[in-house]
Amino acid sequence: MDLPVQLQSDNPLWQFALAFWQRAGVQENCLALQQQGWSVTRVLCAAWLALDDQSYTGNEDATVTEWRNRVTGALRTVRQLLPKASAQCTTLREGVAGLELEAERIELALAWHTLTTNNPGTGDMHGRDVLIQNNLEAAAPSTGAVANAKSQLNALAGTLADISTGDHKP
Repeated sequence: MDLPVQLQSDNPLWQFALAFWQRAGVQENCLALQQQGWSVTRVLCAAWLALDDQSYTGNEDATVTEWRNRVTGALRTVRQLLPKASAQCTTLREGVAGLELEAERIELALAWHTLTTNNPGTGDMHGRDVLIQNNLEAAAPSTGAVANAKSQLNALAGTLADISTGDHKP
């Protein structure tokens, strides 16, 4: 797997993700989507672009997908396999969780790199709320996944609608 030489891990998308994650309900809704097979990083990319009045097509660079599948996903699986109730595994579980977060940071850096260089999307002419909803739905793992995730998507869309236009620090 080849990573870009100039990968910037502390970028506007990462800063947005950190701030957005702290807003009420965002973590719970994103993790509920993840349990349904959604990629939280795709949802964060869709949200970030919506706040910048850009469309998210759902298409992503193969390197982002490969990183998510091989690295982030593998670390998440290891963390989930470690028993939560085991005191002997607490330090290991916390360490793996930290590595998983760092893998997500690199995944978002890869996404940001491609979104800022290859995203031809322009805003939706039907308004910001429609753009937010369309972007979030474009992050779905499959077309049928949207119907099962309406409550989480609507909650995230409401949070995004409350953030002022162009303000990537929610």
